[in-house]
Amino acid sequence: MNWQLQLGSAAEKLQTAGIPSPRREARLLLAHALRVSPDAIVAGNLPLISAAALARFETAVARRAAREPLAYILGSREFWSLDFATAPGILVPRPESETLVEEALRRFPASQGPLRVLDLGTGAGCLLLAFLSERRSASGLGVDNSDFALAIARRNADSLGLADRTKFTRSDWAEGVSGAFDAIFINPPYVATSDLAHLEPEVAQYEPRMALDGGHDGLSAYRRIVPSLPACLAPGGMAFLEVGQGQAKAVEDLLGEAKLSMDGTVCDLAGIPRCVVARLGRQRNSSKNNWQSIREAAKFRPAGE
Repeated sequence: MNWQLQLGSAAEKLQTAGIPSPRREARLLLAHALRVSPDAIVAGNLPLISAAALARFETAVARRAAREPLAYILGSREFWSLDFATAPGILVPRPESETLVEEALRRFPASQGPLRVLDLGTGAGCLLLAFLSERRSASGLGVDNSDFALAIARRNADSLGLADRTKFTRSDWAEGVSGAFDAIFINPPYVATSDLAHLEPEVAQYEPRMALDGGHDGLSAYRRIVPSLPACLAPGGMAFLEVGQGQAKAVEDLLGEAKLSMDGTVCDLAGIPRCVVARLGRQRNSSKNNWQSIREAAKFRPAGE
């Protein structure tokens, strides 16, 4: 069987469907179907092709041509150079969200010592786990209101060797959380309801609406979350909030109403203000982290235990 012809045919289908990098994605889908690395496809080191593998490839190409996110088909997505499992029903990790991790690492250098970290709306756990992978003395709590998302986050913590420093619990934002944290990650839904239909098909048709829909002005989740932050932040702690284009000033106003000070904004690689940093005070306290405080930070019994 001529797999160059198969790849060419698949790439044509993807290009017709409007996929930006059709040849590259065809190779990734073929590697997934054959259960080999993408490098093996480039090198031409292909195993004997079975009918089952061909069927998997054709099904995968059809799904992608229907604009289903590639991450859902492959079952994973790279974030912070780490491999994260994902699935339909989970917001696909996005490179612009790495801005929050990068800024948090800058604000909390490796010499900082033990840290307590909270991730509100953790999804696949990418923000929390990426940060913990760089700060070995930190431990954290991931919160989500989806049992399925929490199961995926636990799976990622296990695969990345971070399960012993993480806890996950079901809660509606910070309602079920107590205790103080040094760093808080927040990536809420921030797309205005009227804009949802205009998003690219992968997002509008497949990704979970509750992870996208920010209400009439995109700020509904911030109005719920921001007032709870003072009780969650340790003295000198910082919150890192992802915002949509043009939302930084409105979020700053909400922070001011909650008696929080905005401590800067950081742009993503496209030059869009993406991360808003908020804090309580001027200097961090070097409070010691202990695992028991993380376990006690959730009032609810962690889902899945």
